[in-house]
Parts: sequence; structure tokens; C-alpha cells
Amino acid sequence: MEEIQSQSDNYRSSSSSASSPASRVPSSNFFYLRKPGALRQPISFEDSPDWEDNTDVEVRVEEGGGGDSINTATTPVSPSLSKLNSGSLPSPPLPEGAVVARKIAGATIVWKDLTVTIKGKRKYSDRVIKSSNGYALPGTMTVIMGPGKSGKSTLLRSLAGRLDDSAKQYGEVFVNGAKSDLQYGSYGFVERKNTLIGSLTVREFLYYSALLQLPGFFYQKKSVVEDAILAMSLGDYANKLIGGHCYMKGLPSGERRRVSIARELVMRPQVLFIDEPLYQLDSVSALLMMVTLKKLASTGCTLIFTIYQSSTEVFGLYDRICLLSNGNTLFFGETLACLQHFSNAGFPCPIMQSPSDHFLRAINTDFDRIIAMCKTWQDDHGDFSSVNMDTAVAIRTLEETYRSSADAAAVETMILRLTEREGPSLKSKGKASSATRIAVLTWRSLLIMSREWKYYWLRLILCMLLALCVGTAFSGLGHSLSSVGTRVAAIFVFVSFASLLSIVGVPAQLKEVKVYACEDSNQHSGGVVFLMGQLFASFPFLFLISISSSLVFYFLVGLRNDFSFMMYFVLNFFMCLLVNEGLVLVVATILQDMFWSISTLVFIHVAMMLSAGYFRIRSSLPGPVWMYPVSYIAFHTYSIQGLLENEYDGTSFAVGQVRTISGYQALHNVYDVSPDNDSKWRNLVILCVMAVGYRVVVFLLLHFRVKKSSSLFSFLCCKLKMNDRR
Repeated sequence: MEEIQSQSDNYRSSSSSASSPASRVPSSNFFYLRKPGALRQPISFEDSPDWEDNTDVEVRVEEGGGGDSINTATTPVSPSLSKLNSGSLPSPPLPEGAVVARKIAGATIVWKDLTVTIKGKRKYSDRVIKSSNGYALPGTMTVIMGPGKSGKSTLLRSLAGRLDDSAKQYGEVFVNGAKSDLQYGSYGFVERKNTLIGSLTVREFLYYSALLQLPGFFYQKKSVVEDAILAMSLGDYANKLIGGHCYMKGLPSGERRRVSIARELVMRPQVLFIDEPLYQLDSVSALLMMVTLKKLASTGCTLIFTIYQSSTEVFGLYDRICLLSNGNTLFFGETLACLQHFSNAGFPCPIMQSPSDHFLRAINTDFDRIIAMCKTWQDDHGDFSSVNMDTAVAIRTLEETYRSSADAAAVETMILRLTEREGPSLKSKGKASSATRIAVLTWRSLLIMSREWKYYWLRLILCMLLALCVGTAFSGLGHSLSSVGTRVAAIFVFVSFASLLSIVGVPAQLKEVKVYACEDSNQHSGGVVFLMGQLFASFPFLFLISISSSLVFYFLVGLRNDFSFMMYFVLNFFMCLLVNEGLVLVVATILQDMFWSISTLVFIHVAMMLSAGYFRIRSSLPGPVWMYPVSYIAFHTYSIQGLLENEYDGTSFAVGQVRTISGYQALHNVYDVSPDNDSKWRNLVILCVMAVGYRVVVFLLLHFRVKKSSSLFSFLCCKLKMNDRR
């Protein structure tokens, strides 16, 4: 403690000596606001006001009564700050005829001695959160703040009950005074990154989300969607495409973030968890976002979110702050009390500096590297080594000061008061049926596929061009014995390269997998529902591709002039595309990266083409060992074999004047096929089984969810590194 006190005294003395009293900016207003007409003098990093002279902060606990009993009295208070805290800042205008948002019965969240351990998360300790205490009340905004890797997101996920299986939670979490989990529909969780569908408008996206989440009839959910649009001030953007693609102009980042939050509001949750609501937003968008959330909290909803850094205006909107560093709670209480806490510990906030910047400056250990760099050089204004606050000492000072402060005692008293009796339990609002979800996802996927030209329309154009090129190159072959080998090559080239064109749809498949991961984490969807909807939606587009390109190729090459044989050709090619679609979905689910997915698919298709071509066409040669298993699992093999058997089944060719050979004998000399008359149907059944099998693999990958946010490849690499460290 002597070392801590000496470091604190040194920092306080350096702060007071950094600028003379004459050069200080008058600060009769709040600590970070300049008085109108004041002198504009340069203020150093260490230039801080005296809290004892300017502001008197008193933290007290009211006896009796309900609600929030921890209050902060400040004298004097800035008018600007009062407007922020009262929520009277100008907000985005509401649409004409808009109705005031409905009141929401919020819930009280209390956490006591909460500890979270994640094995291998950190080198020095498995404890990511260490004995944290706090609470969140209805109609308030509680922010969890701290530097990177301080445990903000882990604490948020722990309160929401969304920790990974590798994490272990200790301590107690109370919901309305009872030890119970949050039920489906009673809370919403917004991830840090936006996972939206750019080809839908804001209203369409929210409407489909409501259909997936809420039970009841379709027409009953329109009012819920309009309420969510009103709550997030999205009226001006309701009929605009979300966008976000390089070829589709969409909403700004701030409005996209609002849409992510509005998706959770369609359930009218009582508690809303948001991970970094200001992620990748500029200062104006951040302020508008927080004003909107402040209005949302005023309806009664309990808001808990994480913040890395914020401006002065945004800081004034917070009701309570939980300050973390390396999993330790350095402070929990009202925002102004946090400023007094830092001042009492010897680290007053400098004039004209954002409080959040000052907090992070004091507790972020990365600043030690900056200090070490500054001590090695100087500039025109003098030696930068005056910035000499040791963050490790500051963290210990703040932690010890908070433990022995009245703020910690007030929090404990409030926790006891909120948990001494149970309130109303949060009940589930019900879910939409599986049949409804499949129908909604099918219709939504159809709409997405029809609007995104890279999904199927580009593949249709490329397949038509391929059919024209291959058909023109192999046209006019006739039906002689000498044309058998050429027909085999034509069918082989058409099927193989048409399957390879499926890599065009990889970006869209990756996007669908990410959207599913986001919706499934919030229990809006499921593996079977997602696969069935995606499968049913792809049927019309794949059939359109197969019948258009097949007919062009079929008539240009001059295959058998019979309707039944032609329809088998179309059906076989359709099943080939369906199997290939499942293969693309498997690779996209495993890798979840565009470059590696496309590279892997190209490699797989080339391997299948080589095995099917080399081993099957030249079956008399042994070939490489790896081609044997690949040739039998390659769907190219069964598709090409079925098409060839369909073409030469029941045909014969004259050899000389007397002798004739069957079509099977002529074909067997070039390609390895079966003499059975039903072999082509057996190949078609195998393709159906493979189409189902690939989707079963996708379901297993989605069900076990090895790693949602990254690829299986990255997960395995991480595991290998952990084993090496051991």
C-alpha cells in the first residue's frame, strides 16, 4: 500500500504542476465542459481540476422504498449534462402520424460474486471474470466498460446465459430476485458484428424476423415490426435495401446497427443485451445511436451493453458503469460517482478530456509501452517522460480504493434489497412452429436468390454459354460407332465444367451460413429448418438451370431423339447440380472463408474430374492409388455413367456387312459402364442419396457448431497451439 500511495501522490503532484493556476481554464461548469467565453489555453494531459474545489459528489443509499436507491448529488451541474441525463437531446424526427412507443415491463438483473473461467483463454489465469457484483434496473442503461481483453463480452454473455461450453460460471445471477434463466422471448442479444441480408429492405428483413420468432398469424406481426421501426427511428429507411455488398448500395453503418437491434425488438424483450453498440460507428452515428437507446430505455426496457470507448456526450447518457480490467471490477455505480472514485484514488479526470478516455488511459496496460517509447525521445515541447503513470499501480490503487469505498457497500446493500424477495417470473412468449419457419425461410431464400444476381442468375448465364460452346464444338456427330468416344467426351466436359461453375454461388452460401449462425444463436432458427428452407428454395432455380442448359446441349450435340430419354438427361443433370449444391454448402460451413472455400472446391472438382476421366475412361490402366476411392465418391462418375447408359441403352451398331454389337459393348470399350438395363436408374438413386447425405453432413456440422465465429481449420490450428504450449 505504501508503494501504491507514493505512486498516487506522484501522479497527483505531476497533475497539479503540469500547469499553473493562472493558465487553467475556469471550470465553474462540469469537469469536461469549457465555460462560454473562457480563454482557449492549451491543456496538457496531466492538467486536472481539483474536485474538492469545483464539484461535490455525494453517494448515498436511500432507506426504504423501491427502485434505484443509489443517487449522486452534484453541485453545480452542467446544463448540457442535465439535458443528456434527462434524455432531452434532439433525436431523429419521427414519421408523421407515428405513435409513441409502448411501455415495456423491464426486469431486474443482479449478479453476485460472478466468476467465469475459460481454460486456455489467458496465459496467466483461466479466470476471465473475478467475483463481479452489480445490478441493472428497468428503464436504465448499464454499461460494461474496459480495455481490450478485460472480460466485457464474457460478462455480458454470462448474464445472458450464452457462454460457450468451454466456459464455467460460478456465483449467482438473479432475474427479478429469483435464481432463474432468461426465457426465450424475454431477452434479446445483439452480437458485435452486423449479420444482415443486404438484398432485403429494412421492413422486409424485420417482418421475416418476426415471422420466424413470433407465434400466431402473419397479419398480427405487422404492428410489432412497425413498433420496432419506430423504437429505433428507422422510419426514413424502412423501404430501403439494407445493402452492404460492393455492387449494392445500402444503409450507412449506423442505420445497419439499428436494424440489428430492431431485429431483437420484434419480440418486445424485457432485457436487451448489446455487445458494442457503437462498433465501427463515427462520433455522430454513435451519439444518435445512444440517444435512441436512451429513448428505448425510457419505455421500461433494461439495457445492458459493453463499450470500449465513447465521447463525452455519450458518456453523459449512461446510468451506471461497470469498469473492468483483467476481469477485476474496479468500479460499479453511477457515472458521476465513477469520476469521484478516480479522483479519490488520486487520478482526477483532466479538463476537456472524455471520461471514458481517462478511464482507459488509467487502466490499460498497453499505455506502459507508449510511456517506454516516449522516454527515449523528445520533441519541441519538452520531455514526454512526464507521462509516467504506472498503469499496474493505478489498477491496484483503484481496486483497493473501490473495495473500501462507500460505493461498494452501497452496491452490496442494493443487491441484498433486490434479492430479498422474488418478483414476477419472466415467461416464454412461445415460438413459431417448425412448419411456419420452413415456409418463411423458403420464401425468404427465394426472394434473396431472385435479387442477388450472383447467386443463380450468373450461374444460369454461364451454364448457357457452356452448353452453347460445348454443343457447338461437338455438333453433328451422328450415331455411328466411331462417334461413341466423342460423345463420351462431350458429356464428360459438359457435366464436369457445369458442376465447377457452382463456385460462383460460394459468397451467397457463406452469407446464408453466417445469417443462420446468428439466428440460431438467438433460437430463431434451427439446422433442419435452415436446410429444408434452403433446399426447397433452390429447387426452382436449379431446375431452371438444368432444363435450359441441358436442352441446348442435347439438341446441339444430337443425342437420342426421344422425350423419355431427354427428360432423364434433364433429371440426371438436375440431381448432379443438387449434389454439387450440397458439397458447396459443406465446404462453406467448414471453412467459412471465401478464398479457402473456392480454392478447396476447385481442388475437389479437379480431383473428381481426373479420377472419373482417367480411371473410368481408361479402365485398363491401373492409375494412381488415390483415384480409386475418389472415383467412386465423385458424383461426376455416377452422373456421367447414367447419362451414357441412357444414351446407348437398347442401341446397336453394325460392324461390317454381317456382325453387329450392342450399344453397351461399344460403350464399354471407351467407358466403364454396367450391362444392367436398370443401371441408369440406380445411378440416379445414388445421386439422390448423395444429395441427402451431403445435407446430413451439413446438419451435423451446424448442430455441433465446432466454431461459429471462425472456421474449423482455425479451430484445429488453435487446438494444436494449445497442445504445443502444454
